[in-house]
This record gives sequence, C-alpha cells and structure tokens, in this order.
Amino acid sequence: MNFEIVESINTISPDKWDSISKDQSPFLQHAFLSALEDSKSVGGDTGWQPRHLIGYEDNEIVAIMPMYEKTHSYGEYVFDFAWADAYHQHQMLYYPKLVSAIPFTPVTGNRILTTDNINSIQLLDKLVQFLRTYIAQHNISSFHFLFPQQEESSQLKKLTCVQRVSVQFQWFNQNYVDFNDFLSTFTARRRKTVKKERLKVQAQGVQIKRLKGTEIASKDMDFFYQCYCQTYLKRSGHSGYLTSDFFKLILQNMPENLLLVIASDDSGPVASALYIFDDNQLNGRYWGSLKDLDALHFECCYYQGIEFCIENNIQTFNPGTQGEHKILRGFKPTTCYSNHHLAEPAFHAAVERFIDQETPGILQYKRNASQVLPFKTQNK
Repeated sequence: MNFEIVESINTISPDKWDSISKDQSPFLQHAFLSALEDSKSVGGDTGWQPRHLIGYEDNEIVAIMPMYEKTHSYGEYVFDFAWADAYHQHQMLYYPKLVSAIPFTPVTGNRILTTDNINSIQLLDKLVQFLRTYIAQHNISSFHFLFPQQEESSQLKKLTCVQRVSVQFQWFNQNYVDFNDFLSTFTARRRKTVKKERLKVQAQGVQIKRLKGTEIASKDMDFFYQCYCQTYLKRSGHSGYLTSDFFKLILQNMPENLLLVIASDDSGPVASALYIFDDNQLNGRYWGSLKDLDALHFECCYYQGIEFCIENNIQTFNPGTQGEHKILRGFKPTTCYSNHHLAEPAFHAAVERFIDQETPGILQYKRNASQVLPFKTQNK
C-alpha cells in the first residue's frame, strides 16, 4: 500500500470520502470536515493545518485518516501542555506535531477508515511506519491519535504508540419509555433534585423548543452563533474557534444531523444549544446563553438531549467533555483513549513513564465517580 498526505479534504470528492467513511459518525463525513476547512475554522493561522492521510492500492483510494499538523495544543481535549513545556526547557521544539483527530470534537470514533476489503487493524502497522518516516523527514516532533476506538487504540499500543486513558461522562438509553421512566431509576433524593431543576426553568417563564433538520432556519442558526460567541467571550476572551460560516455550511450540507434547542422568555430567545446526531448517538457540542438563568444550562444541554434520545430511540448521548456535575444527572463515567509516539526516544520514554504513573489515578477516579451515580443500587 502507498500513502500520501493531502492538504485539503477537497482533494477528494465527497462521494469517494463518504463511500469509505460509510455511515459512521457525522464528524467523519466529508460535509463536516470540509465545513471546517471551507469556513476557515481550520487552516490559515488557526494552528490546525489539514494533512489528511490517504492510502492507495492499485491507484485506488482504499483508506483515509483525518489528520492535522498542529502548532499548539488547543481544541484537542487531550492535554499535553506539560510535554510541550518539557521540550521547551530542553531547547527543543514540540510543535509542529501531527494529530489524527476531529478538530474541537472530543468524540470517540474510528480514526482509520477503509474500504470493505481492507482490515483497518492490520493496516495500522504500515501506517505507523509511514508516519515515523514522515515526521523524521519534516522535522515534526510526534504523532498522536485522539479519541480512537478501543480496538484501534489497543493495536496502536502494540505498535509502541503509548496508550493514554481519560474519562468522559455519557448517558445510555435503557429502552426508557419517557423521561419519567428514566427518573424512576434514580434514588428518591436525586429524582427530586432533577425535577426541582426543571421546575426552576419553568418558573422563570422560560419555554423550550427543539428544532431538527430543515426545521432550523438561518435566523435560528444566527441566534445560536450569537450565544456561542457570548459563551466563549465570557470564558476566554475570544469569540470561539468556529466561524459563523462553519455553522451555515453544516446547516446547508448536513441538516439531517442537526438538533437545535432554543430557550425563550418574555423578552424573546435567550439561550441555545446545538447537537449533532445520527441513529446511534447524540452529541452535545455547543451552547450559549445571553442571560444567566438558574438551571437553564442543565435543561438545554442535558435534559432536552435525554428526552430527544428517548423519543428517537438513540442509544448513547455524549454531552461533551469534562463536567463532574453530569454524574448526578445520570451520565456514567466512560473510558476514552489516545495514543502517542514521540520521535525523540528519551522523551517518548519519559511520556511513557508519565502515563504509567497517571493511569492508576484516572482509573480510580472513574471508580469513585461510579459510586456517586444517582441510580438505585441495582442500576449502577
């Protein structure tokens, strides 16, 4: 098999890309990844330069891997700033590095996509060998696989790509009839707390509507983007990683994967949350509010998503990374993976030691989090 690095997803036709990515996560579809590039949310001076890896057999594309050359570590949700600092202290350059990831999207999925006649796990050996040569030739410090599937990650570990674990909180559908059926699995105290939070939203005169697919108008997305920017300005002083054009493009090209929650009071719309979903999983990705209203974040970002999953028989809900407050609302701790190869042997060994020391604490944290889930004992 021969490999090539291309600097834009648009080098490959949407039909060809999607025939290989098939019906996997919306984040792996051409429409999503091209929207990032065409909207200038990646590329340019963003620190995310597309470097997608393409595999050929008999001049036919049989494998693809979304990949980016990074000049910083923001927007990845696997934190390696300490590694970059260690390089700097030794007068070495950690950036640029390569990451196989979906920008700004900490959602587990296949990172190596292949045609039906190619075994992606067997392909990894050749792919890793290619990447080792590539980073040596281009003065790149390392390559990283972020949020791969467990099987991919385990195989990469065998190929000396160190495996790192992290924890997210996700909701799992147990064939619930409705939201009250879900709440019936909680202890009485926790059930009462959730009901009280939802009543607080109603008591503030807030009304919620959910818009799906073509029900979402351009003005709705414009309002959402206003909320999105406001949230980033409050948190970090900048308007967000994603441009307005990105949201316009995904509304235009993949509306069937979009769910928009809008909250309004007597003054008009006040908050919004945007989800991306398919038949298997709902992903809560973006949120913003123009007013500080009690419990509104929980309603828009968690409870509305759970209700949507129950109504549409969606089995998993990933509300986004971090946030221990999710535990008491029924989101279970789950293990996520990343894999890392550093070209400098001494630093690779140091990272491996660091991860060996870090992992027991993370796994203990997951066990501890599982003990405070709100469910009755038999449901934990």
